Amino acid sequence: METELTTLCYIEKDHQYLMMHRTKKKNDPNHDLWLGLGGHMEIGESPEECVVREIKEESGLDLLSCHLRGVITFSEGDWHEYMFLFTADKFTGDMIESDEGELMWVDKEKVVRELSMWEGDKIFLKLIAEASPFFSLKLHYENRRLQYAVLNGEQLNISEYLN
Repeated sequence: METELTTLCYIEKDHQYLMMHRTKKKNDPNHDLWLGLGGHMEIGESPEECVVREIKEESGLDLLSCHLRGVITFSEGDWHEYMFLFTADKFTGDMIESDEGELMWVDKEKVVRELSMWEGDKIFLKLIAEASPFFSLKLHYENRRLQYAVLNGEQLNISEYLN
């Protein structure tokens, strides 16, 4: 069984999120999807250290503060991932070109409605938008399709979040 530890951050500015359209990496499981920024934790690294490092590597921006919003558990077959989900609205620096995809500021209300993304991402983006308190969300996929979601131990009606 494979287990990964990752971070993801939605950086906000002027009612927009900084999004990455994943188009540049070969064999990218997120190819042609839109995501926030983040990546894999290194050994001995805290989630906060990881998200700060990943944001710098992917965008050139230095986070001045970030807020842990939830922990997401992904599963599909023998693969499992635990992702620490952050938001941030304070940063410095100038954006660089990313070798993983194209960076773009997108109006927050358009992100879920108009961008191609994982179904589960739409759920946790809506939870963030609703200013939900810290949450634990399990997302189970089969063949890259979301089969069920469990929020703080309670099964969700995923159709309410995906429509």
